[in-house]
Amino acid sequence: MLTTAKLCDLPDAVPPWDRVSIVRDTKRPSALALMDALFADFLELHGDRVCGDDSALVAGLAFLGDIPVTVLAQERGRNLKERQMRNFAMLHPEGYRKAKRLALQAERFCRPVICIVDTPGAYPGVSAEQRGQAEAIAQCLLVFSQIKTPVVTVVLGQGGSGGALAMSTSDRIYMFENAIYSVISPEGFASICWKDAGRAKEAASVMKLTAHDLMGLGVIDGIIPEVGGGLHLNAEPSFLALRGILDAAVRELRLLAPDRLVAERRSKLRTLI
Repeated sequence: MLTTAKLCDLPDAVPPWDRVSIVRDTKRPSALALMDALFADFLELHGDRVCGDDSALVAGLAFLGDIPVTVLAQERGRNLKERQMRNFAMLHPEGYRKAKRLALQAERFCRPVICIVDTPGAYPGVSAEQRGQAEAIAQCLLVFSQIKTPVVTVVLGQGGSGGALAMSTSDRIYMFENAIYSVISPEGFASICWKDAGRAKEAASVMKLTAHDLMGLGVIDGIIPEVGGGLHLNAEPSFLALRGILDAAVRELRLLAPDRLVAERRSKLRTLI
């Protein structure tokens, strides 16, 4: 089994574009697979109490060992039919409002919140903008920055733009070794900066989007190693390691007084600005 001692002690020999290709592999486990490995007795909850439900966000109650937690997971689907139903993990405003609702509920009942991030970004369609996409993301940022209960984020695959940031205002952020986290996709970066989307591979090398880059910048708190070429080839050791890491992190954070928890979270965020 992988150990927490290896969280920050990993060689970075894989080119950034190769990591982008790995996390985009259609066989890479989605959030539902990770949830099956981490949690017991999951009870899904639905709806934002404003407009409707968003199937791109799987959210509810579960147990992490013997600790009751709230789980918020961006789910991209495991086949084409599911991906269409889940909107490829691109959340609508209803998804972010559901996340906000359940985060506040978790605070009320003193449950830690576990966020699983795996999205290319928030849904950019006209309908989402009409229903307040930007405001919904902003409200998530506000709520997660001030709730008095532990919040831990795991970046499973792609962490794209505000769609990922909305659920990353956390006390701890962990990334899988091949995961990426960035303000825009390499293709978008290349299109905007160089007017040539074909230079995406080059863009990936300068964007600082890998787990190792972000660990060096102090954005994240740990890297979960992937063995055998990636999670799509052998996920079990990495999932088991993460379960132990989350258990330890949640137990540590629960010992902090609520006001201190929020103060340290905000202080951490200010260092990144």
